[in-house]
Amino acid sequence: MRDELIAIATKIQQAHYPNSDVIFLAGSVIRGEGTATSDLDLIVVFQQLPAAYRESFQFEGWPVEAFVHDPETLRYFFFEADRPTGIPSLPAMVSEGIEIPQPSQLSRELKQLADDVLTAGPPVWDKDAIDRSRYTLTGLIDDIRAPRSRAELMASGIQLYDAVADHYLRSRNLWSAKGKTIPRRLQQVTPQFAAQFEESFSALFIHGDTDKLIGLVENMLKPCGGWLFEGYKLVAPGHWRIEK
Repeated sequence: MRDELIAIATKIQQAHYPNSDVIFLAGSVIRGEGTATSDLDLIVVFQQLPAAYRESFQFEGWPVEAFVHDPETLRYFFFEADRPTGIPSLPAMVSEGIEIPQPSQLSRELKQLADDVLTAGPPVWDKDAIDRSRYTLTGLIDDIRAPRSRAELMASGIQLYDAVADHYLRSRNLWSAKGKTIPRRLQQVTPQFAAQFEESFSALFIHGDTDKLIGLVENMLKPCGGWLFEGYKLVAPGHWRIEK
């Protein structure tokens, strides 16, 4: 399968990006985790572009997501777009990606840059960031303690899914994840917590049982100070105003 994917990516380069310097073939398919609907993730690098862009298309039955950059736009996305969010999407794809048509000086430099970003980790959460997360989680947990309907319970559960994982990872100064990548990321970091996380949300979404999730979040927040509502204050920047 790996050779087939490389062959497809090479044909895509020839057909769509013949003047590109290198393509990194990344995503679940190269990790052997692809499904029937998985797409090919490509990071396409030119020497210089007017602007980075993203495009989607079909190629020989494969859905393709292409993230098209030059070295300068890639650096911007590494440091100014991805790193502040705590989710290293592009650095991870470049780091793990297979170089098409073959490794080069440029591809090695970009892989090293991606590895440096990943090793450095996300911006450290200060006390204000941790408190904002505690406050958000406290409110969402209160919403599932006494929901008005099952629909609202599910809606709050969906918000909690990302928020709980993000707090667990970022409060430990670790890279975070979102959506479907959360279970894999938690499994990489702490298999025991990953199992508790899955069990707690399964109980919520399948049976409407909130006890396990409430307990999971309560234990997670204890090292940071626990639940937070009373006395919490968030001051807006002084320039957030529009005069008449």
